[in-house]
Amino acid sequence: MTRRTVAGLLLLAAPLALAAAGPALSPWAWDDIDFAAFGAGPSRRHWLGTTQNGRDVFAVTVHALRRSLLIGAAVAALATFLAALVGTAAGFAGGRADRALMWGVDLLVVLPPFLVVAVLAPRTGGALALVAVLAALLWTTTARMVRALTRTLREREYVRAARLGGVSAPRTIVRHVLPQLASLLVVDASLNVGAAIIAESGLAHLGFGVRPPGVSLGTLIADGGTAVLAHPWRFGFPAGLLVVLVVAVHLLADGLRDALDPAAR
Repeated sequence: MTRRTVAGLLLLAAPLALAAAGPALSPWAWDDIDFAAFGAGPSRRHWLGTTQNGRDVFAVTVHALRRSLLIGAAVAALATFLAALVGTAAGFAGGRADRALMWGVDLLVVLPPFLVVAVLAPRTGGALALVAVLAALLWTTTARMVRALTRTLREREYVRAARLGGVSAPRTIVRHVLPQLASLLVVDASLNVGAAIIAESGLAHLGFGVRPPGVSLGTLIADGGTAVLAHPWRFGFPAGLLVVLVVAVHLLADGLRDALDPAAR
């Protein structure tokens, strides 16, 4: 493993460990309310203070971290799957199927992302709808790259031999094309995790993030940002976790690219 991969894994281990063990470390559940401490500062009772609603900041942030990790992983998996599916199908089939699929990709590329979110978000609710919207906006660029590589791989001797031997197109893609694209797809999935978390955090500031009573790092940062000078503990911990998480994911993606792509080395 490269140094970047090791650094990314070590840095990513901290938020992952916190997400796994955090609820057991705090005596407070994320939705518990301390009616004697609304907007209180850090203390023995509440290590990182409380929110304006009396919830423990540490417990709420750990719960939000878990939600953000799930959203990021789900968006990355769905976006990479769509890119691989459409890109390989278009590149391998060619002809009218290729043109039709790429027309759909080009249509999604030119649509303003904020307009899409603004139109769909008020009509959909919940984390699943947010995952679907974010994934729909993140897969198009990778699909074009996958298509270009698939068109090149389609002309390789072993792929031609499989086609002449009567092997079906889906089986040929799975056995001979996708393994050659594995490094690209792994790096793309890693980058999409960070991109999805950042996108969700940005949408939270605009009111299009996770809906109450659910919380994510983005919603906590948006709420804490309104009182960052008066109550910095509400903003600092979730913002710090977001920075660590995104930096770790990008370091890991860069390390994986260097390790899996000989051209990058």
